[in-house]
Amino acid sequence: MDNKITKPLATLQWIDRSIVKPNDYNPNKVSKQNLELLKQSILTNGWTLPIVVRPDFTIIDGFHRWTVAGEEPLKTLLEGKIPVVIVEHKDKAGNIYGTVTHNRARGTHLLEPMKAIIKELINEGKTVKEIGKQLGMRPEEVFRLSDFSKEDFLKMMIKQNEEFSKAQFITKI
Repeated sequence: MDNKITKPLATLQWIDRSIVKPNDYNPNKVSKQNLELLKQSILTNGWTLPIVVRPDFTIIDGFHRWTVAGEEPLKTLLEGKIPVVIVEHKDKAGNIYGTVTHNRARGTHLLEPMKAIIKELINEGKTVKEIGKQLGMRPEEVFRLSDFSKEDFLKMMIKQNEEFSKAQFITKI
């Protein structure tokens, strides 16, 4: 079974935590109490989820697991190592989609970082339809986070949907 869906698991490896770095766009925040809960979960259940990284070892998903792995007693128990799988996307938008969808599947996001992400994706030329599909959002959600005026957003939607044919008048002969 060698396909796109199983490929990341084939890259599973334990590496030094110090070579992994956080991304600069994660909108997800966790309270100190929940970080302690995460640490306790790892101590009780073992390490069950690898950290998802890009080929340059920037985190796509798993920032909080990476964080607690640097604290005692996990740091010593893990000998400074963490499990990672490598996922390669064709562009930064793919990395952002990966981070946000992993997070949305598990929890909530802060408003301002999500607005910044939507703006960045739109500025990269991603369509509202693609953003919605990739992030599990309806067009209205993308609009609310875009900070565009209603008129500008509607113009953008019309421009992005130009693949539809124009209406034609049919006259009787």
